[in-house]
Amino acid sequence: MAARDTGEVFGPRMTLFADVLSIGLATAAACLPLVTVPAALSTACAVLRGAGVGQPVTAGRYFALLWRRLRAGDLVAGAVALAGLLVFAADVALAGAGLPGAPGFAVAAAVIGAGAVVVGLRACGRPESLTDWRAAVRGAGRDAVADVGGSGLVLLAVATAALCAWMLLPLAFLAPGPLALALTSVDVRRSAAVLPR
Repeated sequence: MAARDTGEVFGPRMTLFADVLSIGLATAAACLPLVTVPAALSTACAVLRGAGVGQPVTAGRYFALLWRRLRAGDLVAGAVALAGLLVFAADVALAGAGLPGAPGFAVAAAVIGAGAVVVGLRACGRPESLTDWRAAVRGAGRDAVADVGGSGLVLLAVATAALCAWMLLPLAFLAPGPLALALTSVDVRRSAAVLPR
C-alpha cells in the first residue's frame, strides 16, 4: 500500500474499503434475479483482483465486466446453485419433521451443504470462473481439500456476512463486497502458496 499523500484525509486502505463497499452494493443489485448470483460474485472477485495490478475498482467497471461476461453458462451455474439451495432447504425441512434417523441425516446434510458452499464460493473467487465454470469448480474442489485453512476462512467469511446481515438488515446489501474480497484473498493466498520458490 502506498503512503498517504499530503493533504489526503484518508489513506489507501480506506479507499479500498470504500471501493469494496461500492462493489458490494453493485453485486447485491446484480444478484437480485438470483440466477445471476455466481456470475455477480465472480465478477466482483475479478474486479477486486484487478486492484492489485492498478485497475480501478468502480461500480462502472464492475457492471461493464458483468455485461461482457454474462452468458448462458453463468445462468446455468446460477440455476444449479439455486436448485442445490432448494434441495438443501427440503432436506432440512425433512430432518425437522421428525423422520427416523433425522439427527444423523441433519448432520450429514450440514456437512455436505458446507462442502458445497465452500467449493461454490471458492469457484467464484478463481479467475477461471470468468470464462469456464467447470474448470473453476474442479480447481475449487482441489483447493478445498488441499487448503483446509482457506476453506475454513471461506466458511468464516460466510458466517460473518450472514451475522452482519442478521444483525442489521441493510448490511445485507453491503456484505457481498467484503465476501468477494475474502474469496479473492483466499484464492490469491492459495496461488502464492503453490508457486515454486
